[in-house]
Amino acid sequence: MASHLLAILISLPVVLCGSPSFIDLDTKGRNQSSIRFLVVGDWGGLPKAPFTTPIEWATAQEMGRTAEQMGADFVLALGDNFYYKGVRSLDDPRFQETFENVYTARSLDIPWFVVAGNHDHIGNVLAQIQYSKLSPRWNFPYYYYELNFRIPGTHSTLTILMLDTVLLCGNSDDFEDQKPQGPTNNALANRQLQWLQQRMANSKADFLLVAGHYPVWSISKHGPTSCLVKKLRPLLVKYEATAYLCGHDHNLQYFEESEIGYVVSGAGNFMDPNVKHRLDVPEDSLKFFTGEASTLGGFVHMEVTKKKLVITFIQARGTSLYQTVLSKRDL
Repeated sequence: MASHLLAILISLPVVLCGSPSFIDLDTKGRNQSSIRFLVVGDWGGLPKAPFTTPIEWATAQEMGRTAEQMGADFVLALGDNFYYKGVRSLDDPRFQETFENVYTARSLDIPWFVVAGNHDHIGNVLAQIQYSKLSPRWNFPYYYYELNFRIPGTHSTLTILMLDTVLLCGNSDDFEDQKPQGPTNNALANRQLQWLQQRMANSKADFLLVAGHYPVWSISKHGPTSCLVKKLRPLLVKYEATAYLCGHDHNLQYFEESEIGYVVSGAGNFMDPNVKHRLDVPEDSLKFFTGEASTLGGFVHMEVTKKKLVITFIQARGTSLYQTVLSKRDL
């Protein structure tokens, strides 16, 4: 796999090498003064019929209602898109069974920007990337990539850097509670890290988000990802990122540390109340946590305005659980 990835990396697509370009969102008839989007991770259903879980189904229904009522211009899908071994090929029926046939609300017929998780890397991630050519809403241009938006009616901008944390840190076996074992190819990992550092250093965005699958901080089953604490966190601090978004642990969590928000939104398919790593995060950094099955899952709604980012954690039962506000970067 590493040699195949290296061949792909040698001929990076324009989206990675060119100067930043802005995505024009279709906001006709909708809100004209902010960008709104949903964040969901670990939503990947099941490999056997009915190919979904009650939590995925309930979360999908509430995502549709929230997108209709609060507004959503796009969705960030943060990995473990297809349990338990990703997809086999471009014509794998899981694309229909776990994605197209589940997220059917008209309000969710918007762009989905996708990254891969550890379960996806057991299968064929390249097939997920290629699926972007078949689905009008599935956007997965490369293993890692950059999104740039203008906030409507303002001069403010939003940049989201989408990462492949598995290529960066290595895969892990959830069933053995395994930590990422290190990248299978250090050259590929370093290339992604260099790309990230360059993009962050050059960013003039008023709001700078970084998103991937593995968490930096988590109090749950998997705990903090030491690789990201070592490699990613210093960049987030140095370049004054607004927030880091992730999944991997199957719950909802929020941390604030060194003036950066850390969002864990991994409640799209399962819920886990495990808090065994509660002593392994910075003191007083945890602001919110729920892993209760009674919530029926959940996700995050974000709204970016001229001067602030509003983060709302929503349970599939249809109520807001926690809300916080982050300010624009002081460049």
